[in-house]
Amino acid sequence: MSLIVQKFGGTSVADAEKIRAAARRALRAQQQGAQVVMVVSAMGKNTDVLVDLAGQVCDSPPAREMDMLLSTGEQVSVALMAMAIHDLGGQAVSLTGAQMEIRTDSAHGKARIRSIGADRIRAHLETGRIVIAAGFQGIDEDLNITTLGRGGSDTTAVALAAVLGADACEIYTDVDGVFTTDPRIEPAARKMDCVSHDEMLELASLGAGVMHSRSIEFGKKFNVPIHVRNSGVFTDAPGTIIGPLPESPDRPVSGAALTKNEAQLTVAGVPDTPGVSLALLEALATANTTVDMIVQNRARDGRTDISFTVLDSELKAAEMAARLAAERIGAREVRRSEPVSKVSVVGLGMARQAGVAQVMFRALADAGVNIQAITTSEIKVSCLVNRDQGQEALRAVHRAFELGREPANCTTAGESLAAAKEAKAADAGAVIARLQAMEELSIDGCELDETQALVSLRHAPDQPGISAAVFEAIADRGLMVDLIVQGIAEDGRTDIGLTVPRKDLAAAEQIVAEMAKRFQGGVASEKEIGILSVTGVGVRSHTGAATRIFRALSEEGINVELIGTSEVKLSVVVAGEHGARALKAANAAFADVIR
Repeated sequence: MSLIVQKFGGTSVADAEKIRAAARRALRAQQQGAQVVMVVSAMGKNTDVLVDLAGQVCDSPPAREMDMLLSTGEQVSVALMAMAIHDLGGQAVSLTGAQMEIRTDSAHGKARIRSIGADRIRAHLETGRIVIAAGFQGIDEDLNITTLGRGGSDTTAVALAAVLGADACEIYTDVDGVFTTDPRIEPAARKMDCVSHDEMLELASLGAGVMHSRSIEFGKKFNVPIHVRNSGVFTDAPGTIIGPLPESPDRPVSGAALTKNEAQLTVAGVPDTPGVSLALLEALATANTTVDMIVQNRARDGRTDISFTVLDSELKAAEMAARLAAERIGAREVRRSEPVSKVSVVGLGMARQAGVAQVMFRALADAGVNIQAITTSEIKVSCLVNRDQGQEALRAVHRAFELGREPANCTTAGESLAAAKEAKAADAGAVIARLQAMEELSIDGCELDETQALVSLRHAPDQPGISAAVFEAIADRGLMVDLIVQGIAEDGRTDIGLTVPRKDLAAAEQIVAEMAKRFQGGVASEKEIGILSVTGVGVRSHTGAATRIFRALSEEGINVELIGTSEVKLSVVVAGEHGARALKAANAAFADVIR
């Protein structure tokens, strides 16, 4: 028999009628020959009600007790769902996280799954029951109830699908699927039939609210196809398949996203010596703060600035950690910027096509949006902008890449599901091994690229259109750019660094020199660099991953010149003479988690 995991979010089980509608969907799937596991969230706004109650009795509720309280919301939902299925003539059993043996670490409020005991679930399925699983929760080694944090029920659903070897994980929500961007902001947003795990992982981390990034991490790591569908009573629309394949192999960009509520901190005047990045990231990791963008400016007079962004909700803890670190390393100051948003474009195709960055930068310039910082990866370009310009920036880039138009060469849902099945079969042994670690950090490997050179436009005016002009000139010459990093401005001036193949260094230097003359800036270049990259699902969301690499480089006395981050890759630029030692140090640092 096939096995399907169905997840229903809070809006899909908000009242008795919707609970019965979800129960009918599960029974229909069972009647069609599938074993069914349902994962349900707390009803409607029930979690918000519980949070408000806690605030009424206590100004600062203990994290352990908050988990105890919030976990009750899902327990209400699973019991009511089981009752509804019984009333409709089916058989069901409701299970809490503890009863399913979902073991986690002890990070209350954002716990990570370590293991799941599937025997009890399988035993119930074999008797013909539908298993109703409480999402969002587990227990630690001391049997304390823990919660998985934002999007925790999505994470529970995909994790159960991985452990049970499910044929698919269906995520029922109040939208029709995954859109090219948020349709509430851009009316021309279009539903995609397919999107790749890699692309969705970036989009989810960037604020695409349909799925949470940790659940996509599970999908990618364990080859689980995820089917996002509308839970409406009167619709059976096909939705979107998140799997191994993109919507189109030819399109450079598949989606755009806006992270609305970002906070930016700059540790200014940092000594440009090995170990300073480590001290900062260790402090942030100790505070259990997940850093998003990290931008390190090129040094001036032996000092540099390191800027990073976190969600607004983590700003207080991050600022406290940054100030402690700044004091230890002798930095000049810690600055908090005006509220910012991050607009990003994502697509597997941009790794093979030149000119993606310049299209984005020109769209923002034409919309009068100033870029405060830039980071890139193989499949993503992200720009920090003023928060009050965030939505206009998103609309501008969505239209520039014509994402509202369906591509000519589309992957079908059937092709994506078949590719997922093939990948799972080919990788079966590795999947079984990875199941022993679940959400533990897992690294594919470390690699060193010694084919690139670094060119920087120094002291450029911090105004709209500068980045567009630079990268239009680069694109006109047909140069492929790997990393792009624009630092946070100081005194109205900023630095833009980019890496190109060494054979193109002279051409890139000429272009940047022309830009420097035009904008009264300067030029710096470095032919002998190494780009050290650590690749693996969760390198950003695991707060200790960055700490490992920076500690390893610090202990070797190797200075970091630039930093680039994505959901699956952390890259640092080092002097070419240190490349081989940096790679050896990285391999040793991650030896226990390289698969």
